[in-house]
Amino acid sequence: MKTVTPVPVSGPAGPLVVALAYDQLCTFEFGCVVELFALARPELGVDWYRFGVCSHERGQLRATGGVTMVAPHTLALLDLAHTIIIPGWRDPAERPPEAVLKKLRAAQRRGARICSICSGVFVLAWAGLLDGRRVTTHWRLAERLAKNFPDIVVEANALYIEDGQFMTSAGSASGIDMMLHLVRQDHGARAANLVAQRLIVPPHRDGGQAQFLPRPMSSDEQGRLSKLMDWIKQHPRDQHTLETLAARSAMSPRTLQRQFRESTGLSPYHWIVRERVLLAKELLEHTSLALDVVCERAGFGSGESFRRHFRRIAQTTPAAYRRTFHTD
Repeated sequence: MKTVTPVPVSGPAGPLVVALAYDQLCTFEFGCVVELFALARPELGVDWYRFGVCSHERGQLRATGGVTMVAPHTLALLDLAHTIIIPGWRDPAERPPEAVLKKLRAAQRRGARICSICSGVFVLAWAGLLDGRRVTTHWRLAERLAKNFPDIVVEANALYIEDGQFMTSAGSASGIDMMLHLVRQDHGARAANLVAQRLIVPPHRDGGQAQFLPRPMSSDEQGRLSKLMDWIKQHPRDQHTLETLAARSAMSPRTLQRQFRESTGLSPYHWIVRERVLLAKELLEHTSLALDVVCERAGFGSGESFRRHFRRIAQTTPAAYRRTFHTD
């Protein structure tokens, strides 16, 4: 059994990450936060995080699965936090205690980074901190969030969204994607990749929640679409059209278009562009190839097209991405 050794809150310098605990705690989401930030990671060679857990409730807290725990700190710890993470919330219809909301508003005013996993976004919404901001949550809760808080811009397909000092993630495991992004921001690509390796998860997942939604698709169609996607990934430099892809997959163009959207949330064209950008990211991170060679190997027809699509999806230029994330 792994021994959890949290970095003490009173320990050496390092950004303080604080998780908000509550009765009827979401065990999985909370466990993900602990796994990411509470374990000492001396092998990374960086000033790793200090970690603490606080709650507005004293005594034993119940958690999913019959687990009980006691939060060692009061809400006063939030006043010291560099990053606050809300690992779900027990009931989206329940307004959190005003003491919690006041602390979160104060944290926002002093510039703390505030993050939520899954239903935790409702806590921030109840605090009035997300009006006019882009957010996400679990796809089953997205419609409810948009209806109850109409001033919030809910993007139901995203795995996680960063908007200013706020970061929100979709259901459960997407919190890991979000938190790896935090590590990448704070300590660089190498540290995030090593943490991901230790977790045995990919350091970055492209695509959105749509790929995980339940959808009606025959096993035959699934097999044909999966094989087609694998083939496209193996041939990024080919000039793919809807007609040629439909012919290869033995589907009509209309059926292929529909299946792509139901499976990935994207059209075939936009999915291919995202895959090419993902390949370009890998080449920029792990090779010293010239940008025009990266452009050609990733399948972009011109440098202008490469830069335009890369900036749109990665929110930076290829050259800037390499300077930030190159690991060789």
